[in-house]
Amino acid sequence: MADVGIDDIAIYFPKTYFDMKDFAEFRGADFGKLNKGLGLAAMAIPDAHEDTATMGANACARLIDRNEIDPRKIGRIYLGTESALDGAKPTATYIMDMLEQRYCDDYGENCFRNCDVVDMTFACIGAVDAMHNTLDWVARGEKEDRIGIVVFADNAKYDLGSSGEYTQGAGGGAILIRHKPRLIQIPDIWGVSTMPVHDFFKPRREVEMKTVVTNVLDLAEEAGEPKKEGLVEKILAILPRSSKKDDIMFESHTLKIHKDTPVFDGQFSNRCYSESVKNAFIDFRSKAIKCGRYNPESDDILTEQWSRIIVHLPYAFQGKRMFPDVFRHDRRHLPMWEKIVQEIGPEPFPEDFDDSPQGMEEFEKANDSYRRLISKTEEFRLFSESRIEKTQRASSLVGNQYTGSIFLALMSTMESDFTEGVEMEGKHVGLCGYGSGAKAKIFEGIIQPGWKDVAKEFYLFERLNNRTPLDKDTYEKLHRGSQKKSVVKPSSEFALVAIGGEGALEGQRKYSWIP
Repeated sequence: MADVGIDDIAIYFPKTYFDMKDFAEFRGADFGKLNKGLGLAAMAIPDAHEDTATMGANACARLIDRNEIDPRKIGRIYLGTESALDGAKPTATYIMDMLEQRYCDDYGENCFRNCDVVDMTFACIGAVDAMHNTLDWVARGEKEDRIGIVVFADNAKYDLGSSGEYTQGAGGGAILIRHKPRLIQIPDIWGVSTMPVHDFFKPRREVEMKTVVTNVLDLAEEAGEPKKEGLVEKILAILPRSSKKDDIMFESHTLKIHKDTPVFDGQFSNRCYSESVKNAFIDFRSKAIKCGRYNPESDDILTEQWSRIIVHLPYAFQGKRMFPDVFRHDRRHLPMWEKIVQEIGPEPFPEDFDDSPQGMEEFEKANDSYRRLISKTEEFRLFSESRIEKTQRASSLVGNQYTGSIFLALMSTMESDFTEGVEMEGKHVGLCGYGSGAKAKIFEGIIQPGWKDVAKEFYLFERLNNRTPLDKDTYEKLHRGSQKKSVVKPSSEFALVAIGGEGALEGQRKYSWIP
């Protein structure tokens, strides 16, 4: 087994945030449900000069500086994101451009020229995929000289007023992958579950030009302009049926657009999450038995062997809400499960319901209810408090980071264990990535002797305590993109300074290091 894994992690999150109390008051929501029910305290919101590329580049710079890495020795930078800035040019190339600006004086103008970069996208699991790939690449290296960096960067953005708005967040990070890692060794055992579902996606959408024109005229009327009868039809009649801007005007009079915000079904997505994780766990368990890592007849059950369980957190309490399925599957054969059944009743099975769409819907509802009953038992509560609770702490203050949420959870528990003096060397941790669409991957890590030296440099919660709160008006302006001036002036960081403009191609993005 190759001794490869995570040597260090750096994270970057915006210096601005929207407090969940202010959000609840603004939207007329129940703060108690958001905070006590979902674990939400604040959401990170990107400033005017921040985007996916700057957040990823800032995290990379933090990682490179902290580890005094020669950029010429970095063999690859693989980015996991679902917030790409372009349909063809990888966002990772923007990150590399910024890094070359930052390090060219010390290491040469083309110090990243021989670095392989690419974007990997599968909703929220893209960064786990990038890490899985990079671990294999490092393990195949000769003389243990390969160094790879996995980047995660996303802006988890939902439509204003939508049911997903309160789960927003943003941030970027960088993971150093190498032989003999100081933080976590990752064995090559991966449980995988993939199913093609439409629980959450970002489609290319078509809007009729008539709708666009009507909305513009409605806005003009609100501003005091009188509405003229038949004006919509007259405008549509004179619109060109062909143009050099053929991505804007079409003969069918439709406008094709791509939005950063998703189409989603929250309840269905939660079910897909639970089902994917459960099946990935079953796959992991069977592979662990096959390779001799796990003997169900003599070893403690797997989830009891994992001192910490780190999962993708679209909201802070998702882990403890989702994991009852795995908890149940891992304990059905034990005497303690009989006690739980006596307490909450027998579990539902698909065969107990009609083999019809309506019957399956009834089963899903019954299974959702049973999952909640499991989560309220004393056995699961103790399990969750000892293994999951510390992973939630940073997520409560940041919100959803999409591809980075699982790694934010990992940093949260590592720093918490370090500050609380918990000895983790040699302990196993279970990790679970999930991406809508849908895929889950289960793998595990072994905490290494040098973990404290790494965790003490995170300063995660200290930095979270030094952010700037936003008022509701500025929050909405940043969301809409109408806030052009930075709320917090950029300092010692990369910033987006221009898009297009004189001497540049349409949509060309320009970044600079701001001292």
